[in-house]
Amino acid sequence: MLRRVTVKNGVIEGLPAADPRITSFKGIPFAAPPVGENRWRAPQPAKNWDGVLYAYKFAPISMQHVPGEDPESLYSREWNVDTSIEMSEDSLYLNVWTPAGSPDEKLPVFVWYFGGGLREGNTAEMEFDGERIARRGIVVVTVNYRLNVFGFLCHPEITAESPATPANFGHLDQQFGTRWVKNNIAAFGGDPDNITIGGQSAGGGSVMTQVTSPQNDGLFQKAIVDSGLMMSPYPYSMFGPDKYLDMAEQQGVDFFKYLGVSSLAEARKIDAFTLRDKCEAYGKGWGTVKDGIFCVGNENKLYCENKCQRIPMMFGHTLSEFPQKPKVRTAEEFKSFARETYGADADTFLKLCASSNGSITEMLSKSSVSHLEYSIRKIGRAKAATGDKTPMYCWAFEPEIPGWDNPGAFHSSDLWFFFETLAKCWRPFVGKHYDLARQMCNYWSNFIRSGDPNGQDADVSDMPLWKPYTDSEPNRMFFTDTAHLSSKGPGPLMKFLLDHNPD
Repeated sequence: MLRRVTVKNGVIEGLPAADPRITSFKGIPFAAPPVGENRWRAPQPAKNWDGVLYAYKFAPISMQHVPGEDPESLYSREWNVDTSIEMSEDSLYLNVWTPAGSPDEKLPVFVWYFGGGLREGNTAEMEFDGERIARRGIVVVTVNYRLNVFGFLCHPEITAESPATPANFGHLDQQFGTRWVKNNIAAFGGDPDNITIGGQSAGGGSVMTQVTSPQNDGLFQKAIVDSGLMMSPYPYSMFGPDKYLDMAEQQGVDFFKYLGVSSLAEARKIDAFTLRDKCEAYGKGWGTVKDGIFCVGNENKLYCENKCQRIPMMFGHTLSEFPQKPKVRTAEEFKSFARETYGADADTFLKLCASSNGSITEMLSKSSVSHLEYSIRKIGRAKAATGDKTPMYCWAFEPEIPGWDNPGAFHSSDLWFFFETLAKCWRPFVGKHYDLARQMCNYWSNFIRSGDPNGQDADVSDMPLWKPYTDSEPNRMFFTDTAHLSSKGPGPLMKFLLDHNPD
C-alpha cells in the first residue's frame, strides 16, 4: 500500500483507512494560507516543507457559521453533528484516498467540490468519505475552498491590485486544487489524464462554472453535476440576476463602509472571526461573479451554446427538491402573470397548471414543476439543436428515506448513496437501501473510470443498462427502491414551459 508518497512540495505520510487496502491522506496543503496579504487574492503556491508531512487528520474548515449550531435543522441531524469542529481562514487543504499499491498504476481520479450555497460546507462531512469509491479502483480527492465573503467579495482595490484575478477566489481555489491534482496525483497512483470533477448543489454549480471557464482546457476529462443546474422554467432567475464585476465591486464598497474601513489594507487586518460575524450580521452573501476572465457569462447558457469543455457529463437530482411556481400570492395575481407572460396561450397554461396540481389554488402552495428536470430537458434540447453528441447521462433519485422525520428524498440525501456511506448515518437504512447505494456508487465509479456508467454489480451480474440522454430519447435512470431506466418525455405542463421559455 502507498502509505508514504513524494509530491512536488515534499514527502507525505498517510494512514490505513477503515479498509486497510485504502490509504487516506488528510489535510494536504495545496496552496499558501489565504491570510494577511493573501486574503481576497487568487490562491498562491504552497511552500515546500522539510521532513515528512503527517496527513493524519482533516485540516480546519473554511470560515462560516458554526456547523450544527441549529439543533432543529435537518442538516444538523444529518451530518453537521460536531459544533466544535476546528475552523480557520487557513483552510486550503485537500484529502486523498487511494487504493494504489505503487505510483505506476495510473488509476482514474475523482475530484469533489462540496456544496452549501458557497456559504457553508466542508470536506470533513462524513458523507464525503472517499473510501468506498476508492475500493472500486478510483483515487478520490476532496478539495476545500474559501466561502462567502472570504471567497467571493469584490472591491475596486482588489481589481486594481490583481486585474487578471479580481473575483471568484473560491472557484479559483477549486481550480488551483484540481491543478495540484493534475501535477501531483501520479504519486498516489492516479492518472493525471483521467480526471473527473464532481460536486453537489453549490458544488455542482461550481462544476458548471469550471466546465464553462475558458481557463480549463485539458484540466479534466469528465464531470458530474448533482443538483447543481439552475435554469428556471419561469421568466425569472432562480437566485436573482447574474452578478457582474462592477455590481459586485459596488457591493464591496458598501460592505467596507459597514465594516468602518476605508481601504483594502485595513480590511485585511480584521480578525477572521470578526469578519465572519460582521458578514453574518450584514445579512447578505457573496457568490459567483461574471468577471469576464474566469467566469465569462451565465454557466447554463454557455453550456447550452457549447461554449464549454466538450466532455462526457452526468446530471441528476432528487425528485422532491426545489419545486417551482410563479412568484405570486393569489389566484388573480397568478392569472395576471399568465396573461402577461404567455399572452394568447395563457388559458392553456392555466388549464395545465390546474390539471397538474389539482387546482390553481393548490398551485400557489405547491408545484409539480422541478427546475432541475426542466434544466436537464432544456440542455437536451439545446444540445440537439447544436448537433453536439457528447454523451450526457441523467438520473432522478427518490427512494423511501427512513427516519422519524419522514423527510422524503430531500436535497443532498443522495450523497449517502453515491458515496456509499450509509453506515455513517443515523437513519435505519435496511438491505434495499444498501443494495441501491452499492449500485449507485458502482455507476458513478464506472463513469469516473471510462465515461460510461454501465458495468457489473458485485455479484458479476449486469446492472440495469443506462443509456445516454438525448432530446429524442430522454433516458433517465430512476433510483427508487431499485434502479430502472425510463425514456418518458416531459409532461404536458413541462412541455409547455419548455416551448414557451426559449431563453
